[in-house]
Amino acid sequence: MRGFDDAGAPERILIWIERRTGGMWAVGRVVNPEYRPSDEPKRHDYLFEGYELDDALEQANATLEDDAVVSEADGRLEKVKPFTRNELLQPLERWFFGRR
Repeated sequence: MRGFDDAGAPERILIWIERRTGGMWAVGRVVNPEYRPSDEPKRHDYLFEGYELDDALEQANATLEDDAVVSEADGRLEKVKPFTRNELLQPLERWFFGRR
């Protein structure tokens, strides 16, 4: 998602959901990741860690909605789709069951 910072400069916001070892889900958010020296997320980038996919989806979509509202107020009318359970489970099931 694209927006503007407090000074009016363009910024890029990246929100993601990841599946972790041990059955955990995590939701992260970072601003302007292209300016970082590494693609590795930092500890403070994570907004949620837990075992329930529905909780991760709720947190990710609430964060996405909050950023969309702010961007809209700044004049950015970018359409963003919410994260869905199916889009997260399909790749996981393909990996787990060995399907392509």
